[in-house]
Amino acid sequence: MHKSIPYGKQFISEEDINAVVESLKSDFLTQGPKITEFEKAFAEYVGSKYAIAVSNGTAALHLCTLALNVSEGDKVITTPITFAASANCVKYCGGEVVFADIDPKTYLIDYNKVEKLLESAPIGTYKGLVLVDFAGRAIDLEKFSLLAKKFNLWIIEDACHAPGGFYKDSNDEIQNCGNSKFADLAIFSFHPVKHIACGEGGMITTNDEKLYQKLLLLRTHGITKDASLLNENEGGWYYEMQILGYNYRLTDFQAALGLSQLKRADEGIIRRGEIAKTYADFFNNKEYIISQSGFVEGHAYHLYIIQTLKRKELYDFLRSKGIFCQVHYIPVHKLPYYKDLYKESKIFSESEKYYNNCLSLPMFPTLTKDEQEYVMFEIDNFFNA
Repeated sequence: MHKSIPYGKQFISEEDINAVVESLKSDFLTQGPKITEFEKAFAEYVGSKYAIAVSNGTAALHLCTLALNVSEGDKVITTPITFAASANCVKYCGGEVVFADIDPKTYLIDYNKVEKLLESAPIGTYKGLVLVDFAGRAIDLEKFSLLAKKFNLWIIEDACHAPGGFYKDSNDEIQNCGNSKFADLAIFSFHPVKHIACGEGGMITTNDEKLYQKLLLLRTHGITKDASLLNENEGGWYYEMQILGYNYRLTDFQAALGLSQLKRADEGIIRRGEIAKTYADFFNNKEYIISQSGFVEGHAYHLYIIQTLKRKELYDFLRSKGIFCQVHYIPVHKLPYYKDLYKESKIFSESEKYYNNCLSLPMFPTLTKDEQEYVMFEIDNFFNA
């Protein structure tokens, strides 16, 4: 009998534990040298100029919308198939969320639907795009950046699922998720089920120095002690609160854990790809599968998703066998807050069809070959019993 198998989980090595213990024994618990070290290493990993470590992915999104001056009534487009935070960050600033349906082949926001929205309204109606690398699949930001320039929009890339992911641009060059070449800002999450775990934690990446400096202020109450930025200077103790900010800081020992995890991030990506390839080969031509993630170059495989017409029955059956799959996600527009907010019922047919059939299978680097075979065997068993 197999022990229970979750859809995702963290892997904490002895090296991780030692890194955290070493940090706890140092002089710093909150903001210390490990923060800067983690930021520099992460920026190098994704290929951006700057990185700002924060308390979680939601805080990262909120700081991005603040830095981009989202305000009352500003309309921002995003996908319904994402975690609620991708939309909530706009609401935190008083903006209005507008959804565009997904492409059923990729599960990513549909470029054509976004273009149609923009072309059907006067220029200036929409302020920006929150584009999600859902499940770890990199969205084509180069293509969207051309649209953004045409309609004077900013872009936030929600890359919480995709550190280590990439796509190839029109010149066949690899563009890493979060490198900010075609987005103003990108964000990541270090929640335990993500590629890099800090317990909680997040990162913002950008190539824009002005946004970087603003984010540093916003992360820490809007306060600075940097002598070069002060309006006055009364002494070594002096600081100024220059804008209204938040306490969205990461701790030094969390950064130590993140640094340790980052060192083996590429190993995790390789293993996730191997698991995805095994799933893709197994489910190929299975009649009970109406769609699957398949194997895609550059996909970071935070999630491996299948679609089946008997999703609820399969979900319950697998739980009875100790296999704890998950559903990602309930479409944001169907959540009570958003339904009540916008009153009118909007139908996003591809998102709703996807939600009705989708199931995320166990996907994490320490998933063993035996465990994965058990998962596939029981799925086959359910449909062929």
